[in-house]
Amino acid sequence: MSKQLNILKVIIVLALFCCCTAFGQSAAKQEADSAVRKLGKEFSSNTAKVNGTTLHYIRGGTGPAVILLHGFPQDWYEFHKIMPRLAKKFTVIAVDSRGIGGSLATGKGYEAANLAEDINQLAEQLKLEKPYIVGHDMGGMVAYAFARLYPARTRGVMLLEAFVPGIEPWDTVKSNSLFWHINFHQIPELPEKLTAGRQLVYFKHFFNIGTFNKKAITETDAAHYADAYASAAQLRAGFENYRALPANEKFNAAQTNSLELPLVLVGGDHSFGEMIPKIAADLRKHGCQNVSTEIIKNSSHYAPDEQPKSVAELIERYASMK
Repeated sequence: MSKQLNILKVIIVLALFCCCTAFGQSAAKQEADSAVRKLGKEFSSNTAKVNGTTLHYIRGGTGPAVILLHGFPQDWYEFHKIMPRLAKKFTVIAVDSRGIGGSLATGKGYEAANLAEDINQLAEQLKLEKPYIVGHDMGGMVAYAFARLYPARTRGVMLLEAFVPGIEPWDTVKSNSLFWHINFHQIPELPEKLTAGRQLVYFKHFFNIGTFNKKAITETDAAHYADAYASAAQLRAGFENYRALPANEKFNAAQTNSLELPLVLVGGDHSFGEMIPKIAADLRKHGCQNVSTEIIKNSSHYAPDEQPKSVAELIERYASMK
């Protein structure tokens, strides 16, 4: 009888565990679905198998395509304030980067050039004709790699609050204590071990120092982003983007051929704004023939959250150019 009771206890515990796990997954999915519904009925959540992974993306609107690529520590949701407006003129695709949010994590492949191939295959699968690419932060590095690898497959690229490894002033940035996290995130395994289960606390540090308007990213928003990196695989994927920076640096430094594709560099006046001219000058030295610069007023690093109207206006202007 005692043995039967023990077996019964095990069965009950396993059943409760499965129920809790299913409930947790269901709750997370419901939260994600709720975020999509708030965008409007024309938006939908989708996935596509590309380049050895599965990408999750949100799609809405009609017209010329615009692809939005997020940075760290965010996911597609960082563009939620501007997507409904853009969808009035464009087909809007906001993508979760490989391993983040609803996209599948892989053991390797986080170099910007490979992430650009993810987006290239996604655009082909969705039959998007020459989409305009907007990348914020780490997403900007992917957008630049896309411009270099597939210039004929896009009508332009916007780098929003993004450095380009291998392009000045990258060496200065790496040695600046303000950007201590760049080197820390490249340490194998340690960042995951120190931040696992504490993502919300860790991410809120970046949101606090990276916003001029401290109310731009709410507690609910921060919780959403922490959930996008909740699993061990997701958290590792986030840091793998930083571990790929040396490879990105070599790739970008080697790109010196002439590039006529329109590139737009955008910085907040309380963040990268003062460095934008330096980045533009070195890009021109590396063969970029059509570089424009823009400064967003009253904004720090998380411009889509802080100044969504200004960001949307810039995308509308440049994405509409032929």
